[in-house]
This record gives sequence, C-alpha cells and structure tokens, in this order.
Amino acid sequence: ENTVIIFTSDHGAQLGDHHIIGQAPYFDQTFHVPLIISIPDKEEEMKRGSKVDAFTESIDILPTALNIFGGDIPVQCDGRSLLPFLHGSEPDNFRTEAHWEVDFRYDEPGTDFERSTLNVIRDNDYKYVYFAEMPDLLFEIKNDPNELFNLAEDPFYTKVMLKYAKKLLS
Repeated sequence: ENTVIIFTSDHGAQLGDHHIIGQAPYFDQTFHVPLIISIPDKEEEMKRGSKVDAFTESIDILPTALNIFGGDIPVQCDGRSLLPFLHGSEPDNFRTEAHWEVDFRYDEPGTDFERSTLNVIRDNDYKYVYFAEMPDLLFEIKNDPNELFNLAEDPFYTKVMLKYAKKLLS
C-alpha cells in the first residue's frame, strides 16, 4: 500500500540468439531488459498491468524515482521520468530511439579504449552501429528484426547511414 517497487536488470542475455550464449555488444537481446514499476495507487489513476512499448533506458530510473518521491530532477540528468506512463499517458517529447555504447576491451586483452568501443542508435526503423576501428553496421529493423543482413556497404543505404551517424553524434 505504501511501497514503491522498481524491478530491472543490468543486461539481458542471448540464450542462443545469433548463436551466442551470454552477452553480445550490440544485439537487442543483451539490452532489452525488464523494467517493472509499481507505485502506491491511492487515487486509482495508475494503469496497473499495462505494457509500455517505448524506448526507455536505464538512465530513466533515477528521474522516475525522484519524480515519484517529489524530488527535483537535476538539469544534468540525461534520463526522463517514466511516471506519466504509470498514469496511462506518454511524456511530452519522449525519445524515439535508444542509444548505448560498449567498451569491449575485455574481449581483446591489451587493446586500448579508443580502439575497442562501439556506439549504437536504434529506433523502430534502423539500428546503426559505429565501431571505432571496424566497419560500421546498419540493420533495417522492420524487414530484418533478427539483424542478419548488414546494409552498411550497400550504396543504396548511404544516406540512411549518414542520417543515423549524425543522430548518434548529436
């Protein structure tokens, strides 16, 4: 009746997807994690049991908790409060994509940080993966949800790749 519960995890696992067990640096299964939030519902306005299909990120947990408890969200906080979702609405100007970056030096002992990083931007249409020192990847999510066909080398997708590279930089 008076307890806030936030359940999540730090990463998912492939469990055989893409012939990988464990984590993989850019596949969705590693970054699609559970997030369950339950707050006291004294006014019966919360939409219990609803599922939100939006690009949330781990950085949203802090502003959500602060918002639930009436705290101020610091201006330097990159996350967005998810509280409106709990009340059945969508936050204004909510993100339309997810971003993440991975330092994979642990996979390549002796490799420095600048050479072993990747950055990802993913929305409902495409996933663009930028590697510091390897070729980029581009997947068309709607037609290739399993991310099997890299379109980065296809000249037809050059403009798409540049668009996503620019979005990633911004």
